[in-house]
Amino acid sequence: MDECVVSGYCRQMDATRMVLCERCAGTLEADCAYPDCPYTAECQVAAEIRKRQEEN
Repeated sequence: MDECVVSGYCRQMDATRMVLCERCAGTLEADCAYPDCPYTAECQVAAEIRKRQEEN
């Protein structure tokens, strides 16, 4: 299992937050609403999660 912490502005919470991501069975799971958040397209945190998914 691979873990990482991603931080950035969360528009849904209207605050900066740290998101813990875990890779389980090849899928990167985050402790936020990603990928179902309505702001995923413009979210800094979601962009970093997508980048990390593509790296592995």
